[in-house]
Amino acid sequence: MDLLSFVTDNVTELLVKVMEFTEARQKVLIRNIRCVDEADFVPQDVPMEEFCVLMDTAIAEHAENRRLVLAGSEHIRFDGRNGFEVYSVADAVAQSLRKSDREAYLKDQVAKLVENSLHQRIAAQLLRQTDCAAV
Repeated sequence: MDLLSFVTDNVTELLVKVMEFTEARQKVLIRNIRCVDEADFVPQDVPMEEFCVLMDTAIAEHAENRRLVLAGSEHIRFDGRNGFEVYSVADAVAQSLRKSDREAYLKDQVAKLVENSLHQRIAAQLLRQTDCAAV
């Protein structure tokens, strides 16, 4: 058995999940910016901490038992066919900021987009390196 390819496949799968998660977050944040002036709009975000805990748990399981187990949570679902769903949640802090200071709200959403883009770029670069190492 080629253990290196097993490890590479697991790392690749985790990096793909990070890419999918950041893509989902990007859509939510862009919607928050587009809908800033809608009276009844409630800003959303994806549950970052929840995702990080799930990834930490998967990495720990892999390190301990050499298997990758992706367990879901309240707002994040994995299915057996590599499917992945993220459910956004209301962002009360952003909602408060939106009501009190529109400009600060927009700056906050853009800062979140920049942070998210950085996470996405790092995962993409690691994914490219993983693909090269597997060849």
